[in-house]
Amino acid sequence: MSEFEKYMPFENRLDLTVLYDKMAAVKAEVKKVIVGQDQLLDMLLISILASGHSLIEGLPGVAKTLSAKLVSKTIASDFKRIQFTPDLMPSDVTGSSILDLKTNEFIFKRGPIFANIILIDEINRAPAKTQASLFESMAERQVTVDGETYFLPTPFIVFATQNPIEHEGTYRLPEAQLDRFLFKIDVHYPDQEQELLILKEHHLQKAQDKEALVQQVVSSQEIADFQRLIKSIYVHDEILVYIAHLISKTRNNPNLTLGASPRASIAILESAKASAALNGRDFVTPEDIKKVAFAVLGHRVMLTPEKEMEGFTTDYIIDQIIASIEIPR
Repeated sequence: MSEFEKYMPFENRLDLTVLYDKMAAVKAEVKKVIVGQDQLLDMLLISILASGHSLIEGLPGVAKTLSAKLVSKTIASDFKRIQFTPDLMPSDVTGSSILDLKTNEFIFKRGPIFANIILIDEINRAPAKTQASLFESMAERQVTVDGETYFLPTPFIVFATQNPIEHEGTYRLPEAQLDRFLFKIDVHYPDQEQELLILKEHHLQKAQDKEALVQQVVSSQEIADFQRLIKSIYVHDEILVYIAHLISKTRNNPNLTLGASPRASIAILESAKASAALNGRDFVTPEDIKKVAFAVLGHRVMLTPEKEMEGFTTDYIIDQIIASIEIPR
């Protein structure tokens, strides 16, 4: 009996055994190095299954980059890392046309964006001109240079890290770009027990290369297959009404100046399907909606200036909205 069969007593209409086992293997590999951060790991896996991009925000040293890098390492795929800096140009990301002296013709030299998984480190260190180079690729999975369109590989996932906006030398990301991220994941400090475990693990590993411990356990083709499988997860009509009600409440809330768009409702639906599959279910529950709602909505809604000055957060308002909606039975 597999681990999947042991913990999933009900019978699914979809066969999620391979997906469940592979994602469990990814978690096990990453946890060889990362202590705690279970929420971050779950959300990254959900974003991969839902074909979405993730923005990871947190203070320096909380394993933002390392977690994303290790998740990527478990997948046998083309992986590229881009370090964003103030002098980075759009062509450094997308690529550019160069003159071939042998043929006297221009040829397109592909940039690092042409990969299955992209890790953008400190994305808010680059100005808006460079950020604009990501708009088309993140939304449409293609790049247009000199009037020619080039399609990106499948799967295509962007993980981006950033330090909080109030740090010096950073730029605020354009709202249109933020909306292209499926999730904005906030990473916090570990608690004291986790901190102690981190120290013990680090001491025991001594000079060992921690990243070398992590092995590839799933192929890019399997990830693409899982992404297609996710689309078939069952969603009851009452769950759709629940999502629509939640989104509508953000648009009519007196504490918010900007509500969520239809793209947000679709993002909740698709990521909730991925959450269900990650838990071995072929149907979505209200708990799946609640699990993904904060990461989907937090960067898409905006507080009124008064509430912001009073110290309120978007998570607090979202929590209030969720609590005010009757849960489907």
